[in-house]
Formats: sequence, structure tokens, C-alpha cells
Amino acid sequence: MIIKVKIPFPKSKYKSIHTKIDDINFSSKLEGRYYTHLKNLQSKGVVTFFLLQVPFRLPGGVKYLLDFMVFYADGNIEYVDVKGVVTAIYKLKKKQVEALYPIKIKEIFKI
Repeated sequence: MIIKVKIPFPKSKYKSIHTKIDDINFSSKLEGRYYTHLKNLQSKGVVTFFLLQVPFRLPGGVKYLLDFMVFYADGNIEYVDVKGVVTAIYKLKKKQVEALYPIKIKEIFKI
């Protein structure tokens, strides 16, 4: 007898609840809500488009994944990371990205 068990997401070490919206897996409900917020802004014409999980290369072969890169209709670009828990590694990587690239990362803690 074969029993199939579907486990949709791995457990999070920070107790965030994984969410799936529009067939996209998000690591937290907050990240999913921010995605929905951006889609709403896009439907109103405020946001032209946005990218998810944008990689930035750092020294030593390290990669930083930015949650959202948002392109506004007025020409502005916003670099957004949705955070439930701020870790020391995140702080270090954020500092490196902002030093190496001409960007400022906006942190979202709640919506």
C-alpha cells in the first residue's frame, strides 16, 4: 500500500507561516500580503511592474536575495525586503549590498 502525503512547505525556523498566492510560494504571510498590496497598486496604475527574489552578488560567492524590486509609474524604483525577524547575517548582507550597489533597501515589518 502506498500512502501519499503532501507537505506543502518546509517548517520555518522563525515560525513564519509559508503562503502560496497565484501559484507563488512566499516564505511568510507578510511577504504574501505585500505581494497582494503591490498587485493592488499595479491594478491602480501606481506600480508599473515588480520583480520577485532579485539576486545581488556579493564578494566570496555570496548571494543576497531581495524580496521585491518595485517599478513605479513615476519612474522611481524601490528595493524592498519584507522582514519578520532581522538576523545578524541579514544586517551584514544588507550593508554589503548597499555599499556595493547604488541602492537603499526599504524594510517592511508589517502592512
